[in-house]
Amino acid sequence: MDSASEDCSDNSQRPDSQKDQRVYFVPHRHSDSKNAMKDDKGFSATDSDMAEVYPLQLRLSVQKETNLATFGIRISKKILLELQVYGLSDSIRCRDGKKDEMPTFSGSSSLKMNGTVDSASSDCMHTNSLTFSLGPSEAGSLGLTGLQNLGNTCFMNSALQCLTHTPKLVDYFLEDYGREINHDNPLGMNGEIALAFGDLLRKLWAPGASPVAPRLFKSKLARFAPQFSGFNQHDSQELLAFLLDGLHEDLNRVKCKPYIEAKDGDCRPDEEVADEYWHNHLARNDSVIVDVCQGQYKSTLVCPVCRKVSVTFDPFMYLSLPLPSTTMRTMTLTVASSSGGMSQLSPYTISVPKNGRFEDLTRALSIACSLGADETLLVAEVYNNCIIRFLEDPTDSLSLIRDADKLVAYRSMKDNEDAPLVVFINQRMEEQDVHGKLTPNLKAFGIPVVARLCNDINGSDLRNLYLKWFHPIQKSIDETLENCVMSKKTEEVAEMEEVTTPNLDPNANGLDTPSDGGMDFYLTDEMGKNSKISMSEPLAINGESRLLRVLVCWSEQQIKKYDTQLSISLPEVFKSGFLAKRPPESVSLYKCLEAFIQEEPLGPEDMWYCPGCKKHRQASKKLDLWRLPEILVIHLKRFQYSRYMKNKLETYVDFPVDNLDLSAYITHGNGNSYHYTLYAVSNHYGSMGGGHYTAFVHHGGDQWYEFDDSRVYPISKEKIKSSAAYVLFYRRIFEVLT
Repeated sequence: MDSASEDCSDNSQRPDSQKDQRVYFVPHRHSDSKNAMKDDKGFSATDSDMAEVYPLQLRLSVQKETNLATFGIRISKKILLELQVYGLSDSIRCRDGKKDEMPTFSGSSSLKMNGTVDSASSDCMHTNSLTFSLGPSEAGSLGLTGLQNLGNTCFMNSALQCLTHTPKLVDYFLEDYGREINHDNPLGMNGEIALAFGDLLRKLWAPGASPVAPRLFKSKLARFAPQFSGFNQHDSQELLAFLLDGLHEDLNRVKCKPYIEAKDGDCRPDEEVADEYWHNHLARNDSVIVDVCQGQYKSTLVCPVCRKVSVTFDPFMYLSLPLPSTTMRTMTLTVASSSGGMSQLSPYTISVPKNGRFEDLTRALSIACSLGADETLLVAEVYNNCIIRFLEDPTDSLSLIRDADKLVAYRSMKDNEDAPLVVFINQRMEEQDVHGKLTPNLKAFGIPVVARLCNDINGSDLRNLYLKWFHPIQKSIDETLENCVMSKKTEEVAEMEEVTTPNLDPNANGLDTPSDGGMDFYLTDEMGKNSKISMSEPLAINGESRLLRVLVCWSEQQIKKYDTQLSISLPEVFKSGFLAKRPPESVSLYKCLEAFIQEEPLGPEDMWYCPGCKKHRQASKKLDLWRLPEILVIHLKRFQYSRYMKNKLETYVDFPVDNLDLSAYITHGNGNSYHYTLYAVSNHYGSMGGGHYTAFVHHGGDQWYEFDDSRVYPISKEKIKSSAAYVLFYRRIFEVLT
């Protein structure tokens, strides 16, 4: 602008140290009002224009070794000013020769992250408090300092680099933060974590700093968090969670926390209840971490029995978002057709909520197998060719079903759901080696047959009902005769070679061997007591017992008539090697947010005590974003832990870099826009057992840097997104209202 040009154009009258300096006034936008005027003192505007004026940005470009104290800048206090100083580099040294001290500011100005100078409200702003000078060819590299790896500490270095490049935290710890340390907080660490972090941050932002060895910080960390002691690899997000909480408690401005009892919503408006919860939270928690990093979400619990609704509003420091692949579970079941027949066994693979209920499984399976409106499914778990339980309660958790289980869903008509149920267990005679001697023994084989009975039925009806199920797999007469001929020849060869076959015990397991070349049927109970069923006598069905268990003993002749190979094996619910062969998945960050706020039942280990039922219930839970912080930390839940396995998901998450818009995801937005920009990423490469952590950090413009322990180097913006992204750091973009 003209006045700036006039003030800086005459280099001939300046000392050599001040030549070739330029101060550029770059306004974002200003009013076109005719009342805006300029004079030799700067810019001024009328009060009516202030709503139209955007912050005035001054960029000071340093081209030669210069003492910034020689610059004096005066601006009317009616103008919003942002001064950015570029040209700070590693070669900067303090005037007094001390190397490991941060540049100090006094008076009304202070150094902010990326060089911003914040001024108090005075008509004139002076930068004469700067106490260091600049050298030639210095390219603004403050903060580009690595951290030495002390032995598997890359997880710590990654998290620290992201935090020490969080704008408001950098400003806070470069100032006199010591006055806010709370030494008396029993939940804190006597201020030692805050002091260690602040000292480390100042070293990382010191001019001319070489890679820093964070030994003091690690020793303090190990003292207060023994889980991070030693030199094993750990989780950067777990460290981050501990550090944010520790910094908050060490810097908590509340010296004496009042006791406040949480109140139920009692059908009051959500806005009133949320504000009450937030006010109560701030009464006990007030720190720079709360100011910058904490938000609030709404939690709604609903009892599945009495439908009691409980609403609370809880603070959060970061969001842990599930990857959609972790919210769903793939399950394979075998469906037995209602028309009967082992040949009608069909496997179906479905997707159900990981923490869903059994009703979710039956709903998905009904769709997959095109279940008729007049049909129903009865699901059973089969183990060792026997049914060990029926899955009938729709509220049971799917977590009760293990991956190695084998499930069969039997189709039947709805009109006979109340009829007695019969379970046929197929058995055949096999030889068993007992102490070196072959002994005949009846053993279950195939898939159990399930059917509904009429009240008046005899043994012959029961037999026909059972054989109807096997009729579709009965071999043709020619094939059966051929097998008989081959069997006859085998017997003749055995007789010629004098091969002896063991005699079968006719009373093995208390059951007779079928003597007529057919099948024998036995009623059995839970105690193992068996009674043979007569074909001509009616079955006595007890009115109280709606389940009959029948053992069907097959003769070798009968087995040859049917293709029983079809019923030998069942697929497991889930094969562990299945996902390993699939290509890496891709999902947007917005899908992860939707999975986070989706209603789902609590796990069996997280049962909720319902105040209405006075019992623990597996309630459904829904989360909604209510209040968002200035700094939003998003943790992608890549690591899965269970009793039997540990796994890392390599899902590629497509996250916005320049504009994360959460306006549609916040329940209490009041029409405001919630836009965020990415400024740091903690990455994890490799598997669960090993792997390596790095950090990506934004450093102005489109320039990004990778912090790989002590190595720091620029990277292209295109490389920011990868399947290694683990923790994302966003800062909110505040728009100026006009």
